This record gives sequence, structure tokens and C-alpha cells, in this order.
Amino acid sequence: MQNRLPLRALLLASALSLAGAVPGAWAETPADTLVIAHQIDDIISLDPGQSFEFSGQDVIKNIYDRLVDFDPLDLAAGIKPALAESWEVSEDGKTITLTMRDGVRFHSGNPVRAEDAAWSLQRVVKLNKSPAFILNQFGFTPENVDQQITFEDNRLILKLDQPYAQSYVLNCLAAEVGSVVDKETAMSHAEGEDFGNAWLSTNDAGSGAYSLAAWRPNEAVQLAANADYWQGAPAMKRVIVRHVQESSAQRLLLEQGDIDVARNLTPTDVDGIAGNDKLKVTDELRGRILYMGLNQKDPLLQRPEVIEAMKYLVDYKGIEASFLKGQWKVHQNFLPEGYLGGSDENPWSYDVEKAKQILTDAGITSGKVRTVIRDIREYTDTAQTLQAAMAQAGLTLEIQQMTGAQVLDAYRARQVPIFIGEWGPDYADPNTNASTFAYNPNNADDAGLSQLAWRNAWAVPDEMNKATVAATLEGDTDKRVQMYLDIQKDYREIAPIIPMFQKIEQVASQRNVQHWTSGGSVSSAMYRQVTKE
Repeated sequence: MQNRLPLRALLLASALSLAGAVPGAWAETPADTLVIAHQIDDIISLDPGQSFEFSGQDVIKNIYDRLVDFDPLDLAAGIKPALAESWEVSEDGKTITLTMRDGVRFHSGNPVRAEDAAWSLQRVVKLNKSPAFILNQFGFTPENVDQQITFEDNRLILKLDQPYAQSYVLNCLAAEVGSVVDKETAMSHAEGEDFGNAWLSTNDAGSGAYSLAAWRPNEAVQLAANADYWQGAPAMKRVIVRHVQESSAQRLLLEQGDIDVARNLTPTDVDGIAGNDKLKVTDELRGRILYMGLNQKDPLLQRPEVIEAMKYLVDYKGIEASFLKGQWKVHQNFLPEGYLGGSDENPWSYDVEKAKQILTDAGITSGKVRTVIRDIREYTDTAQTLQAAMAQAGLTLEIQQMTGAQVLDAYRARQVPIFIGEWGPDYADPNTNASTFAYNPNNADDAGLSQLAWRNAWAVPDEMNKATVAATLEGDTDKRVQMYLDIQKDYREIAPIIPMFQKIEQVASQRNVQHWTSGGSVSSAMYRQVTKE
């Protein structure tokens, strides 16, 4: 470890120098280096058993491999073999046996074994940090996981508590929490019973296309290419991701040629580079949903007529065409487009007169309600537009702004009457959103659940709860798709949590950057396929 520190410091200094803003003539990044400007101050840990933030997931996606994964050049093809070259499901559907690929090595030089894969999943359950629930859904607990996740020779054996749909299990294994960690390396740095967690927060023990060369919080991450990567050495020998908070600063760096990719440009800055023939903008549909939650503890919002009226008081097309221009699209379903069972039906339109009639017929001519929102442009502008529309229908909306932490604390305590914010899927299976928007097994105040339905105090009907669970057990993919379409149809009729828009990531880059992907709606950013031509 002592011998690595000077190298890490040198690499980081190089990264910051390459990515820095230098006034003057147009520059050019090295042909074998990809330099990215991105907001990465959300990274807390780079341990795949702990990390649950967007930027950390991007890093983990590239320094670790998983048993199954997505092809960065064909995300729509879905799950494909990775460290597991094949798998079999038992006749009763409760045991999945995955056969490991031969010849793969970790960055340390150690071979990737079924033992490493079993230990990696076991440690996630035992650590029991934020992403552990993704694996715990299959009946794994710290007490039983050593018996339920085992290995024999080059085979990994998962014993599930229910015969879940194969697609459901594999989609969860493709999440970053399913990354396979080098057991020998991690345990050589273990502190007490932490399974190497403290060390892995700032180091890597993966087998991915890149290794972690350096990371300084709120400044930069640098990755070094794995020349012996089992899927072929990446064209970019280094990837540097620099934390650049402001869109205007990212735009300046891009225009000067000091970076290759800018990931956080506002619509104004995207429009501002439109005439630059050295640059291009790529639109990529992501999985995040901007939604409005109507807390069912509020006497006004719990009335079905108000819920229905509110769906017609959102100026969907107007908002899409103005302050969300190019970066969100109208989407009125809880499953993002691109997911199994995703629906493209958008039945609601902006119609103040219809909303007024619904309210008048119910004897509602006035009312006051409050929204508590984080000070983010998309949220505040949406709230102000909604406020004006509600006023026309006789309803008063009070807007209160708080910090992100304050809003989240209040929301988790079920104390936000109208919530406007985003939800990002936790893994690439439809259950990730169905289980939070359309499932609430216990609506009691002391249940303390994480589901959005619970946070909005919505007692989901028993039929919908049962349908959501049943969809995780359906082995026929076509039938499973139809089940989610049916759940969403019923959801649109009654739910007080209203999906409004789906995220479009507009990535600006130098024109020579090819094959970039931010991960689409189902994954995180991937770098190994990127080239400069």
C-alpha cells in the first residue's frame, strides 16, 4: 500500500492538470485518454457492497465485473453472460446454478473463482448496507446466507426462498451490488468484521476493464485500463472524471478542448454549443422518473376527485417544451421506457377546465395545500407552473423550499403534502419500480418503509399488492410483461403518486468521441467500448 501512494498522487495530479481549465487556444486531450466533466460530489464509497449513489455506481460499473451484465453497444439486448458463462434453473425454480468463466483474473492477478462470487454476495448480505435489499429480496439473511449461497468447483449455487422469475434474479445480479470482489485481496485489508469495507471504499479489488488509479473526493477519479481484460483491452488507456459543478464551466472546458465529455449541461448551454462543428450532443433516455406524490394524510389530497383533477393540472407538453426542453419527456407510467413491461400510454393532458369540472362536481371550490421541494431548477419551475394551474381551478399551493436532506427527512417521515422529485431505479428489473410505486404491505405510521407508496401514506389495494408480488414469480416473460402493463393500467386509474416525465441525458462531447453510453435506462456509464476516431 505504501508503494502505491506516490503513484496515486502522481496520477491524480496528472488528472487534474489534464482536466483543468486553461484559458487560451483550443486544446486537445491525449488520443488514449477520455476526460469527462461530471458532478461527482455524491460519491461516498467505492465498495460495491455499500455504494448506492449515481457517480459511485459509474465507477464500480467499470472496475468490477458481474456474473451477468449488459453489452454497452447493445443495451436493448438485455442480460448476457459475463463472469458466469451459463446458468441453469432447477425444476422447482428455486435453485440457480451459474458456471463461472475460465481464465479470468482480478487486477491483483488472482484468478476469479466461484468462491469469490459466493463470498462477494454473502458479504453484501452480511454488511447489510443500503444496496443489500436487492439481494435480500430472494430470502437471503445474514443468518442463512452461507447455506443459501454456496459454490462447488467452478459453479455458484443460489438457493432462493421462492421460484422467482429468472429475469428478475438475473437483472438483480447485474446491479453493481452484484459485483464480484477479489476475496483474497479484500480480506487481506479487513479491519475486524468489515470484510474489507473500509479499504474497498477507496481502493478496488475487481476484474473489470479498468482499475482505480486515484480518487480524491469532490475533485477527480482516474481509472487505468486493464490491458489483460478478458473482453479485450479498452481503447482508452485512461479515463479521468473531474468534478465540475457548474454547467457553464463544463461548457467552457468542452469548447476549449480540455475535456472530451460534459455530462451536466443545462438546456441553455446545450443550445449554446449547437453551432460548434467540433462538438456534438447525444440524447440518451435514462431510467429516472420525475413524479408528484399526493400525501394521503392530507384531507384534501385524499379525495379521489382531487387526485383525478391534479392529473389534469400538470402542463405536460408546456413543461416538456420549456424549462425541461430536451432533458425530460412526458411519461405517465411508473416503469421507465426501456424496461420490461414499460408502457408508452400517456392518457392525461393539461386541461384546467376539466379539472375544475371534476372538482365542482365533487363540491370542491377551494382548498389550500403545501409542497416542500428541494431547490433544484426542474422541481421549483414545475412547482410554480403547477401553482398557477391550481389557482385557476380554485386551489392554493404554497411552495416551501428546503435543502435536499431536509426534504428527504420530511418525506421519509410522511410529512410532505405534495412531493415533487425524482426516482431512479435500483436495478434493471420492473420490480424495482413496481415494488415502490405500487406496493405497500403496511401503511401504519410506525412501519417505517421505504416505498414511495408508504411515504405518501397510500394504502395500496390488496389486489395490486398481490399482483406486484405475483409478477416477480411469473417465469413466462410475455406473461410477465402483460402483468406489468395491467398493473400500470390499474395504477393510472387510482394512484395518488403521479409519474410525469422520464429523464433524457444530453451528453455533449468532442465530435471524435464514439460509442459513448451513460447506461441507457437500465445501467450505469460504461467506458470500455469508447473510442476516438
